[in-house]
Amino acid sequence: MAENERKKVILSGIQPTGVFTLGNYVGAIRNWDTLQEEFDCIYFIADQHAITVRKDPVKFRQQTVESYALTLACGIDPKRSIAFIQSHNPNHSQLSWILGCVTQFGELSRMTQFKDKAAKHADDINAGLFTYPVLMAADILTYNADVVPIGDDQRQHLELARNIAVRFNQRYGDMFTVPEGYYPKVGARIKSLQEPTKKMSKSDDNPNATVFILDDKDTIMRKFKRAVTDSDSEIRFAEGKDGINNLLTIYSCATGKTIEEAEREFAGKGYGEFKLAVGEAVADYLEPVRTKFAQLMDDKAYLKECWTDGAQRAFRLSNKVFTKACRKIGFVDYR
Repeated sequence: MAENERKKVILSGIQPTGVFTLGNYVGAIRNWDTLQEEFDCIYFIADQHAITVRKDPVKFRQQTVESYALTLACGIDPKRSIAFIQSHNPNHSQLSWILGCVTQFGELSRMTQFKDKAAKHADDINAGLFTYPVLMAADILTYNADVVPIGDDQRQHLELARNIAVRFNQRYGDMFTVPEGYYPKVGARIKSLQEPTKKMSKSDDNPNATVFILDDKDTIMRKFKRAVTDSDSEIRFAEGKDGINNLLTIYSCATGKTIEEAEREFAGKGYGEFKLAVGEAVADYLEPVRTKFAQLMDDKAYLKECWTDGAQRAFRLSNKVFTKACRKIGFVDYR
């Protein structure tokens, strides 16, 4: 990169909805540290998005703190990146109102996630559930983020943010960067330990199906001992051997060995021995995250110092954009 060439800004929000799974970690989260080399990174805990569904306040507050600590434990450096809690920066919600006034009702009505969530929470179809894609657009545009990491379920929301940016720019003059989607190289797809044709999910009803990155070693070993395999006896990657294929993939990710190397290592060995070895490898692989998370949760003063500094940096950066947007639409300056 040339000396005078700026890094692109990448922004990502994480809802405080619980602990990441092994699948989340392998698929995307372990790449966070690398992204900090390539981009100017902004990470936030999306607590304002989370309240579209009713929360127990005490549990919600704890989950927010834990989620912030977990992002740091997984590799986010609060000195190299901006890491904060969404509600600590009022520019997100204030810009959301402005952007809501250039967003069409029909655009929000077409959001498939609103339809899905409204069906799931039929007793609480609130206005926030309907308008949160506008807040998401504000999250992105208030930093003039160049790129936003998204999954398939967020493509529609990013497209709305792009449309809002273009419409605002056309009405009031160039203002917002039109963000692009960032589609990281897909990591290995980790499957359920109990139904290896399905992806590993934090919402799985079967407690033995999912490994969470904060599970202790005994819990991890128990889950792998109970992992579904097949009636064959050979440890090889092949069609129809979904359980063994999944375990080989997990072992490869945890050790850095190739599938072929793993097959050779366990040639002639039984499934029981293999499952124990995978469990041991995963426990060792996740141990640094568990240790770092425990240290952070024991030092709430440091966590608060980090999110306070992050919020102040986020506010300074976003306030330039927000203030300019206010002037563009004709609000009177008050200072």
